Amino acid sequence: MSHRPFPGRRSVLRGSLAASAALTLPTALGAAPAFALSGRPKAGWGVQAGDVTSDSGLVWVRSDRPARVIVETSATESFRNPHRRHGPLLDADTDFTGTTRLCGLPSGEQIHYRVLLADPDDPRRTGEPVTGTFRTVSPRRREGVRFLWSGDLAGQGWGINPDFGGYRIYDAMARLDPDFFICSGDNVYADGPISATQALPDGSTWRNITTEEKSKVAETLAEFRGNFRYNLLDENLKRFNAQVPSIIQWDDHEVRNNWYPGEVIADTDARYTEKSVDVLASRARRAFSEYFPISTLRPGAKEGRVHRVHHHGPLLDVFVLDMRTYRNANSPDNQTVDPQGILGREQLEWLKRELSRSRAVWKVIAADMPLGLVVPDPMEGKPNFEAVAQGDPGAPLGRELQIAELLRYIKHSRITGMVWLTADVHHTSAQHYQPSRAAFTDFEPFWEFVSGPLNAGAFPASALDNTFGPERVFVKAPTAANVSPAGGYQFFGEVDIDGHSGELTVRLREQDGTVLFTQTLQPGRVGQ
Repeated sequence: MSHRPFPGRRSVLRGSLAASAALTLPTALGAAPAFALSGRPKAGWGVQAGDVTSDSGLVWVRSDRPARVIVETSATESFRNPHRRHGPLLDADTDFTGTTRLCGLPSGEQIHYRVLLADPDDPRRTGEPVTGTFRTVSPRRREGVRFLWSGDLAGQGWGINPDFGGYRIYDAMARLDPDFFICSGDNVYADGPISATQALPDGSTWRNITTEEKSKVAETLAEFRGNFRYNLLDENLKRFNAQVPSIIQWDDHEVRNNWYPGEVIADTDARYTEKSVDVLASRARRAFSEYFPISTLRPGAKEGRVHRVHHHGPLLDVFVLDMRTYRNANSPDNQTVDPQGILGREQLEWLKRELSRSRAVWKVIAADMPLGLVVPDPMEGKPNFEAVAQGDPGAPLGRELQIAELLRYIKHSRITGMVWLTADVHHTSAQHYQPSRAAFTDFEPFWEFVSGPLNAGAFPASALDNTFGPERVFVKAPTAANVSPAGGYQFFGEVDIDGHSGELTVRLREQDGTVLFTQTLQPGRVGQ
């Protein structure tokens, strides 16, 4: 492959590791900062980068107290003659988190950055720097693109287990040195408390790091914030964040399992005193926006939305969907007219428009839910459905109508190079969608790849719905429900686009990086 190696990353990570070690705090790190703390501001939650373009990037940090952000960038890890940028004042209003936009960067280059936190009353008093790196998007096709995707972190009570090595899948992903990582949703399980121990089938015990905010379902803004902080207690994740920029989307567990707008939690669910899911979602969305570098969710952003498109040079555009915020209520999903669907009309029209504008060789649609896999919603006590498919193999019904409209539009607009990536169902698989096998036939064949979880319970393979003619070419899933990370079945996917041929190769990998399945697609070819 023509993907250019990044020789500077490994050494800069050693510096980042040293800084992280110096800043590591006890488990009580999740607690709210105490302003009476002596010493200098600390960034014990590491750094993150996102929204990387050809000349910019967004850097995230959190302080343990009020602090002014300073970010220095350099072409080398030595930080000789660094360029200094002053970022925001971090305070309680954003839970001491903040982002700094780095503009005017050279395209296609490795950017080394370090973040310092300064005492607002004495700018000379700064904490230990925390370092990171990312590569700006290259306008040159020949360098290729490599990225990873997965989802579902700390689910079903399987949290950070030091005996297991924590979230060790992130180290396997870091070894592949990707340009970026797509987290396909369920970044946290706000509805999933984490206890100190869980019994394993062999009689041994899984031991979790615990915090106060993870001891119950999240309802308050402080509890949602604590869910995002919890994952940043893991050193593997912090190292990964310092090396690899991310594209983050959300799904249901950032709020509550299988939620939809307007939902009211039943009185029989005594875990929740706040019964309005809209209220919970508003608090969760605020915490989500505070803990990830996403410019469309920053204060003052024009629309404040999760769905967006990321351009990665002539080879790739990534269309990030939000299949949660605008959906209709979960139901038997068998209606013959469904104008709202799972995307909402406005997002659907946005997606059509952006796909038509794209001149990239490949159009990757990052979906937080699968298309042809049946995902029931047992929370309602009746045969409702959570994703697009509802198990009826005939003509499109319910939310399938909106997807049929989209697929028809893509075909008749002659849009090529579409690939769907998702997570959500806690196993890994590859589905090929083919009109000759389908009840609805007015679309061109395409692939959908599923990979996850990162660190959560694994589940058996979902049933397929034949409306769009999926054929499961590969699957790896347990036969039992809620298999722990210690039992395996933790997955991520890799996409490698060759700069010379334009070929796109997908690899489905296990948590140690072992390749399970490979599929190579040719650019511009219809019907593959």
